[in-house]
Amino acid sequence: MASRTRIRKAQPVKPLAKPRKGALVRWLAALAVLVSAVIALVLWVHSGLGTRGSAVAKASDPGFVLRPDAEVFATYTGSGSCRDCHRQEYDSWRQSHHGLAERAVDSKLDGPAFVPGRTFDHGSQKSSVFADGTGFHISSKDLTGQASPQAVVRVIGVDPLRQFLVTAPDGRLQTMEASYDPHRNQWFDVYGNEDRQPGEWGHWTGRGMTWNVMCAACHNTRVRKNYDESSASYHTAMAEMTVSCEACHGPMKAHAQWQQHRYASPGGKDPNLNPPSRDQVFDTCGSCHSRRGELTGDFAPGDSFFDHYILNVVNGSEVYYPDGQVHEEDYELAAFLGSKMHAAGLRCVDCHDPHSGKTLLPGDSVCMRCHTGADPAYRKAPVIDPAAHTFHKPQSSGSRCVNCHMPQTTYMQRHSRHDHGFTTPDPLLTKQLGIPNACNRCHADKDVQWSLDASEKWYGSKLDRPSRHRAQAIGAARRGDVASRPALLALLGDSNQPPYWKASAAELLAQWAADPAVRSALLQLVSSDHPIVREAATRALAPAAPHDQAVAAVLQARLADPSRNVRVMAADALRESVDPTSPAGRELLRFLDTESDQPAGQLHQAMYAMSRQDVRGAAEHLQRAIALDPRSAALRREIAVAYGTLNFPGEALTQIQQACQLDPDNAEYQYLLGLSYAEVGRIGPAAGALERAVQLDPRHARAWYNLGLMRRNLGQSDPALQALRQAEAVDPSDADFPYARATILAQLGRTGEARAAAQHAVQLRPDFGAALQLLSALPTNP
Repeated sequence: MASRTRIRKAQPVKPLAKPRKGALVRWLAALAVLVSAVIALVLWVHSGLGTRGSAVAKASDPGFVLRPDAEVFATYTGSGSCRDCHRQEYDSWRQSHHGLAERAVDSKLDGPAFVPGRTFDHGSQKSSVFADGTGFHISSKDLTGQASPQAVVRVIGVDPLRQFLVTAPDGRLQTMEASYDPHRNQWFDVYGNEDRQPGEWGHWTGRGMTWNVMCAACHNTRVRKNYDESSASYHTAMAEMTVSCEACHGPMKAHAQWQQHRYASPGGKDPNLNPPSRDQVFDTCGSCHSRRGELTGDFAPGDSFFDHYILNVVNGSEVYYPDGQVHEEDYELAAFLGSKMHAAGLRCVDCHDPHSGKTLLPGDSVCMRCHTGADPAYRKAPVIDPAAHTFHKPQSSGSRCVNCHMPQTTYMQRHSRHDHGFTTPDPLLTKQLGIPNACNRCHADKDVQWSLDASEKWYGSKLDRPSRHRAQAIGAARRGDVASRPALLALLGDSNQPPYWKASAAELLAQWAADPAVRSALLQLVSSDHPIVREAATRALAPAAPHDQAVAAVLQARLADPSRNVRVMAADALRESVDPTSPAGRELLRFLDTESDQPAGQLHQAMYAMSRQDVRGAAEHLQRAIALDPRSAALRREIAVAYGTLNFPGEALTQIQQACQLDPDNAEYQYLLGLSYAEVGRIGPAAGALERAVQLDPRHARAWYNLGLMRRNLGQSDPALQALRQAEAVDPSDADFPYARATILAQLGRTGEARAAAQHAVQLRPDFGAALQLLSALPTNP
């Protein structure tokens, strides 16, 4: 086997130039959203949870402490001990996707993939597979740029595709891009023709394909990642390979031992059995079937989902569509949380056998069990007459419930998954917001207008439902349209909206948290009954905590919240002052440690160090973040903001220049590039970058505003006023814009216009001291 180049560890910290004194041009405004951006970067894969109101499944212990591996694993007994007493369940599980989630190489199962050997193309590359006397091998381009054979040590999954693990330095296992389709007896690249290259995050050599953090926890039982930041190495351990019986039932050694004792001395009831509630089962399913960030790295069945994870919901990103449908690889949980089915009380086990994973009934029967009105447990479900409801021929593809309400998206080139949002196809949302609809998924030869005409003919005004208006408001908020605020605020007060959607609205309203009505609504949400809402409101308010005593006081109370996700987010918001030895402080440090093997985690640690006045520590973490993923434009952007906040303008400029090179058509990056140039006194390039930003995004109000300031500094008064008017047109609620215009008009001697602009600024912000001072200085009779 050819030797492989080691993946670079974090490099020694380079000495930084002395921080430049003076305020940064709008860097603090950019930093105001950095916390949310970092949390968003943390939410990658597998990111379930029951609606409990104010209660949680099991109260968490404040101040999380990770018990030693040996102590935890000693409570597990292994799936083999379940077989004799639970034969039917064991046999059903053993050949399921859970039972084969991760496994050793099997010559019978995997031999056909490697024998005979073969070569296949993907993008500009070729990979080959073969078997020899030592085992199975995959040869793909490595970090040297040359193909090298890698010995397969484990297999993930069995159907509809299989992925293969190989060893790497520092205790890592890497997941190969080369994957096998057993149905077609075909090899393919799991990323299709993206043609990822060595050194990229998602290439098989990159950290985006490191099993220890990206795959292990959800393909095995009670995994401990055990990352050592000082050596950038892993010592990953687990109770049992694959998703075993105890992955869902929890450690059962005491139960097995008690059963053995019962056989010798019959009688009594096993004190070790504590049957979980429906919501606890749901949380256990959600711990893997969700896109989420890790808080502790140590979830166990029976725990609350929110004590261990931060769920990724519909927000300003493209991770989900505005109506809640999955877009990226999001898994099932979040979409289901926003659905009417979840709100009606359904949980995973109402439709799926927990051991085989299959649906309890075939086809539409599993849906019609509730929607015929025959099942007394679900008499509240609307009765559906399929013939009248679908407008499709009976038994046709278009008549199937799941094809309209659970559309399928194919991930990893082969894995078709049903959306669990139970959404209603709405071609109008496709036309307005680009949201897919089930009609055009099937009728790909027809346009959206064809589908819209048919749906309006069949259903008429029934499609003009609250879910449509909610999606429209979310779509507008994503564009930064201030007109969406009233609808989102109304959503927060709507008792018919599930907590999931209130959390979504809170995240979207964060961009306008300075608005008094939004601030007031978010402060009320912090006391919501549901932890997902309290967490979202806490994060939305976090940027205000350092300078707003009322917000800080409210978040201080959340340090004792009954749910860990809220406590950690509150501690993060108050990281400048939180006691690191307090329960919430220790939980925050555990969160930071859990994500320390990721670039976003290193960025988060840098932010924490900054808040504790540890400039050198912050610089170390920033450079480690860059070393972990040097090709990420988003990461470079966040690091630029962090360097700017540290008053290292040169380093900030370098990082945002790199981001713009990696993603030249991103308006936000061009905007920050303009701020960076301004901070180092290069006004001409600053104006050029800001002009590029508004070309890319004409609705970027702050870019127009700063362009106006730069043009003023260049002596271009009329173009400056024009840019400021554009800023006001995009966001008429921001008092800074008319105030800046007033100052230019005053300098030009246009006193009447200046007074009108200053008065408008004061109307928008009555306590605007600078505008009030300008008004008092202007002559009353120009």
